[in-house]
Amino acid sequence: MCGLCVKTVWRTNVSARRPVIASENPTLADAERLVKDALTQHKALLLVGDCWVEYVGRASSKLEAGERIVMIKDDGSVLVHRASGYEPVNWQPPGSVFQARLANDVLEVRAVRRQPRESVYIHFDRAFLVAALSLADVGEFSLFASEEDMQRAILAEPKLIEEGFKPISYEKHVDPGFVDVYGTDKEGRFVVVEIKRKTAGREAVLQLDKYVKAIRTMVNREVRGVLAAPNIAKGVQRLLASLGLDYQVLNPKKCAEILQRTKTKKLAEYFSADVEGMKP
Repeated sequence: MCGLCVKTVWRTNVSARRPVIASENPTLADAERLVKDALTQHKALLLVGDCWVEYVGRASSKLEAGERIVMIKDDGSVLVHRASGYEPVNWQPPGSVFQARLANDVLEVRAVRRQPRESVYIHFDRAFLVAALSLADVGEFSLFASEEDMQRAILAEPKLIEEGFKPISYEKHVDPGFVDVYGTDKEGRFVVVEIKRKTAGREAVLQLDKYVKAIRTMVNREVRGVLAAPNIAKGVQRLLASLGLDYQVLNPKKCAEILQRTKTKKLAEYFSADVEGMKP
């Protein structure tokens, strides 16, 4: 490839730090130099090009040639991505040791782990982009749940609603819509749970009231309604009391933490046949 085809792009911030050094359409010789420099300096590395991959270790695999994205991070992890999909097709966890060499017009990048002994060989015959990355990242990660995640957290840990709560169903269809979670309390009463991720207002209370009234026409037991949300709007507590409904604080962040530490089953798998038999 002609050296004139090489385009090097520099990115700098206001402090003159150079977090990214990139070369577009480099020759394989230039790509080798950039890769070796980045690995020597323990920088993160991004390679895009036509490559094939071999893995040798606890098993063995071969990925035929294709245009892919390869990421090598400064902790020694490596990921090979196809053009679509979020999961890598090949990967190696942190702690890998890297080698790069150019032979017979092929750039080989090798990632080796000692414990357990395994290696990933990535072979490039064309490089579209090579970028060495020196990225500063000290931001704290905070995970917050969606309403569906909050629902899953309740199914995984029912005491989020109250002690003795036992889920029976989720997304239960009634005439006004779908009940988020439906179950029984420790006294055997049916409980309808309406989940809101943000501040719950008057509309959420009225929606819950409709669900409770619909369930009451279907069963011969007392039915309670519980509004589960991180907080409620001004005046909502009075409306809940006037309709005989309850409020339970449900923090999205806490729900996210529960899901992180709990290997929650899929919702469809959660309810076994014997639980289904409890439905009215």
